[in-house]
Amino acid sequence: MSRRDDDEHAAFERPRRRSQPRTKVRPDYSDAATGRVVTIDRGRYTVAFDDSSSAGGSSSIRSVTAVKSRGLGRKGVVVGDIARVVGDITGDEGSLARIVEVEPRSTVLRRTADDDDPIERIIVANADQLMVVAALADPPPRPGLVDRCLVAAFDAGMTPLVCLTKADLASPDAMLAQLEPLGVQVLVTQRGGDIEAIRAVLDGHVTAMVGHSGVGKSTLVNELVPDAERVTSHVNAVTGRGRHTSTSAISLALPAGDGLTGGRIIDTPGIRSFGLAHVQVSELIRAFPDLQDVAVDCPRGCPHTPDEPECALDVAVAAGRLPEPRVASFRRMLASRDHRD
Repeated sequence: MSRRDDDEHAAFERPRRRSQPRTKVRPDYSDAATGRVVTIDRGRYTVAFDDSSSAGGSSSIRSVTAVKSRGLGRKGVVVGDIARVVGDITGDEGSLARIVEVEPRSTVLRRTADDDDPIERIIVANADQLMVVAALADPPPRPGLVDRCLVAAFDAGMTPLVCLTKADLASPDAMLAQLEPLGVQVLVTQRGGDIEAIRAVLDGHVTAMVGHSGVGKSTLVNELVPDAERVTSHVNAVTGRGRHTSTSAISLALPAGDGLTGGRIIDTPGIRSFGLAHVQVSELIRAFPDLQDVAVDCPRGCPHTPDEPECALDVAVAAGRLPEPRVASFRRMLASRDHRD
């Protein structure tokens, strides 16, 4: 009997590989230059390198245009990423480099298109602060949107800040009262007013700025970074909405000197909604350590809502161990995942 007759499956076997197997040795990028992705435009990444001078102690920023290496596959590169770059990194006109690796991110600010969208979109990476900019008038404040942005900051492990603009047009008292139980730092500005307090809060940090269109975010950026040249616009008198003047996120270096060390600010396009499909209750409560300590006594799966009869937060409030406004504010954060305004 032939070998073919002995093995009736022989005809169906996968043919033997005739070529050499692909090597598992990965390229060594240990000598690659490391820079920060500061903006993205149609598949081109601008990467900033800090050319420090050890002799004089001064530094300058060199910007390099790069593309994403095929080796990164579908791994996204976003503004704020610390990237390893090879190729022509002179920054000369016409030069082009390649991003070959992205360093692990310390923080990631995410949003979804809406609350039913399972796909998370990364807005910025490696920012340690999130400043939510809201106008007190023209356009009118949207407390729900502010709450949702704060939830995203808590979820990302970023320090949240709120900047209330246009205080010359309306009183900030109502918004201050709403935000006070959260323990979030709030800064109030007006047109032509002093912004030194804001400079001090941003100094030494990487801060992402988010806000509804027309709230004065780009105006504030232009004051903080004089050569930013961010385009500003007026609010539509009929709709009460601002036009999207910032079309892409950009990371800008804050000026140093006069007691300031610098830092960076990331201006993002104006938002109309902020989906929170990715945020879980268990993650959000971690931003409230005092409430988390009490919540360990809650029944399994407790949603911490006001209609939950056995929620330990209510027991603690009744016993005077937790302030009621603090718990109410946390629950407002939870509710903001379902109500945008």
